[in-house]
Amino acid sequence: MKKQSFAIIVLVIIAALSSFKIKRDSLEEIFIKINQDVLYRGRSYETLGDATSTIGHRLTGSTNGKKAEEYAYKLFKEYGFVDVKYLPFEVESWARDTVSLAIVPKGSDNFRDVEVVALAHSPVSSHLQGPIVDCGDGIESDFEKVKAEVKGKIALFNINIQTPENKGKKNLHRSEKTALAIKYGATGVIIANAVDGGVLLTGTASVTGELIPIPAVCISVESGKAIRKWIKDEPNLLAVIDMRNFSRPIRARNVIATLPGSSKKYKKEKIVIGGHLDSWDLATGAMDNGIGSFTVLDIARVFQSLNLRPKRTIEFVMFMGEEQGLLGSKAMVKKYKEEGKIDQVQLMVNLDMVNNAKGFNAMGRPELQKFFDEIGAKIKEIDSTYTNTNRNSAGLHSDHQPFMIEGVPVCSPSGNFPVKAYNCYHANCDKFDLIDKKQIGNNVRFTAMMLYALAEAEDLPVKKMNDQETKEFLIKQNLKNELIIGKDWRWEQ
Repeated sequence: MKKQSFAIIVLVIIAALSSFKIKRDSLEEIFIKINQDVLYRGRSYETLGDATSTIGHRLTGSTNGKKAEEYAYKLFKEYGFVDVKYLPFEVESWARDTVSLAIVPKGSDNFRDVEVVALAHSPVSSHLQGPIVDCGDGIESDFEKVKAEVKGKIALFNINIQTPENKGKKNLHRSEKTALAIKYGATGVIIANAVDGGVLLTGTASVTGELIPIPAVCISVESGKAIRKWIKDEPNLLAVIDMRNFSRPIRARNVIATLPGSSKKYKKEKIVIGGHLDSWDLATGAMDNGIGSFTVLDIARVFQSLNLRPKRTIEFVMFMGEEQGLLGSKAMVKKYKEEGKIDQVQLMVNLDMVNNAKGFNAMGRPELQKFFDEIGAKIKEIDSTYTNTNRNSAGLHSDHQPFMIEGVPVCSPSGNFPVKAYNCYHANCDKFDLIDKKQIGNNVRFTAMMLYALAEAEDLPVKKMNDQETKEFLIKQNLKNELIIGKDWRWEQ
């Protein structure tokens, strides 16, 4: 009788336990835990400092690039991720060798050397001499003005919008301006930077990540002004560009750590959060994009440290090849499509040059901005320095782009950099001394909170768009022309 009574009691307890749902911590409680973890155990600043000092630059396809991939893989493992993998892809590796630019009046031997940097994906070898044509800011209306002159000559234009007549017009990426120069028949490109102090900028001049047929170089803003003045004084001015570069097919690797979702209903839904690990080779890429990628790495650490298991699956991604044409993110999206899994990706969160996060950019999706406003108010209760300043402006030229043109909702934290840091974009001063420990910590704290809220939400406020909806969205966001120039518009024109 006693045994029967005991068995009944056990069955009653089991039944009670099976019907009892363990209460999850509230969002506010989770946010407090995240806040404390990052404030007292955060490692983003330290790991980025270590990587910049022990690896150096992280150029895709280089020995340093491979070291960076391995560094990120080991960190994910160290943080406790079981499912960590490389996603290899083929790229045309490009590296600079030598480059020079001289300016000389026609028929003269009065050569003036100009300090210069080659732009990526310029030809392997080029020796070019030709007249210079001032193409203003390098947008299409500027090329239209000089289309009768620029063919067969070297185009000079600004990296940004500087001329009064173009005030308020949308600027183009340097690769898109180079594509226009090629379209209008230029034989070479000289791009003037916008930063005072002799700063030279590098970056790709190719919209596809493949070699371009003409040499492209960058000069300082001061050199640009001097050449323009000289053109007015000496109409028959010639530019002489000499360059040698290296290019060969290589394999690079994205690094992906997966945190499985805890809900049977939602675990097949994925949120991808990533930042590009690669950088240019003039410095150590602390700002572009060490600050973004190492923020993502530390957010991953936080989730493991606190054993956070939200409903949806999260993939933490270190992209390579971003600087050479979004190659890593394009490879990841291609793989998703080949495997029939692109519809599982419900949201892509991109961190590219994000510093001191104070809000989020909903990238053209107002329903997502409303979510950011609501959750941001809760974050602000945890730390009043979070201003909850949320934007809703879509753009291109980072790893969210391949996801966005497949209809996947995308977003990004937003904040601000000191002017000194902005001026070192793609330049030889992009080093670790630009990074502020507290501000990169803010990236980790506030982005981790928002990521958890998104992954745990009963219903995400945004849905993946179908093909027609995506096309209409991109047109509405005024991105069609840029995508056509960049050869990334996948609909009939």
